[in-house]
Amino acid sequence: MGLFLLKRFLTLVATLAGASVVVFLVLEILPGNAAQVLMGPDAAPEAVAALSSQLGLDQPALQRYLQWVGGLVGGDLGNSYAYGTPVQELVLERLALTVPLAVLAMLLATVLAIAAGLYAAARHNRWGDVGVMGLAQLGIAVPNFWFAILLILLFSVKLQWFSAGGFPGWTEASGGGPAQALQALLLPAIALAVVQAAILARITRSAVLDVLREDFVRTARAKGLSQRAALWGHVLRNAMIPVVTVMGLQFANLLAGTIVVENVFYLPGLGRLIFQSIANRDLIVVRNCVLLLAAMVIVVNFVVDLLYAAIDPRVKANGL
Repeated sequence: MGLFLLKRFLTLVATLAGASVVVFLVLEILPGNAAQVLMGPDAAPEAVAALSSQLGLDQPALQRYLQWVGGLVGGDLGNSYAYGTPVQELVLERLALTVPLAVLAMLLATVLAIAAGLYAAARHNRWGDVGVMGLAQLGIAVPNFWFAILLILLFSVKLQWFSAGGFPGWTEASGGGPAQALQALLLPAIALAVVQAAILARITRSAVLDVLREDFVRTARAKGLSQRAALWGHVLRNAMIPVVTVMGLQFANLLAGTIVVENVFYLPGLGRLIFQSIANRDLIVVRNCVLLLAAMVIVVNFVVDLLYAAIDPRVKANGL
């Protein structure tokens, strides 16, 4: 087990290091000058050069990269060019919305997908199976931002059950509270969860059907175990490895997918911060936020590897 964890941890560190290099180089080759954007197109060249020097933009790329990585290791993400505040404060403030939104969407997608996948597999090639897979195919085809607009039209404009946008905050001091905050996140979470639930339902159905054909399932049924008990007690756990793999990738997609949905619902999350920072040419914020999203993806994959070992002891035993 120790060797398995060590291999996965070293892979995690190496991948994070590679991601930091890629993120820095990609943003480095973008055209434009942050100082010019901040001062406007009519600013004097001397003033732009002075601001570039103040922001450290005139330093060599390697020096700026090492300073950035050193700051990340030390917990200093620098200051935003546009907001004039520490990037760490901006990111933590926005993560308080984005992470709960992604977690809520993932929970909704998982519950719907596993229930739908098991239902379809238990009724293989019957009307229940055809109906669930037809709805899943429709869910995959619908863009989440378009579905988000439909949800606003129905539940906010027509029925007026939910607000069309905005976020009241998690505390009463900010004008909201836990109940109001969850209510504001429910429609965005549904918009994010639909596509992911449709994909996961198809994966769950296929994995369950594969396990249902195994000899141990037929033996369990021959001993008198009901179909429901066999599905939940034996089949589901053995079918979870491909499902967990997709769930890990989906959670990463949900974090990235919030960029669009947060703008549709006007939510002050990490996605909207990235969108605004790109418009303001605030590269230090963009760089840290993109690396944070990449790190989340990498960490989620690391957790998925650990779940492999918990679900299937053969993975841990083989040291894969």
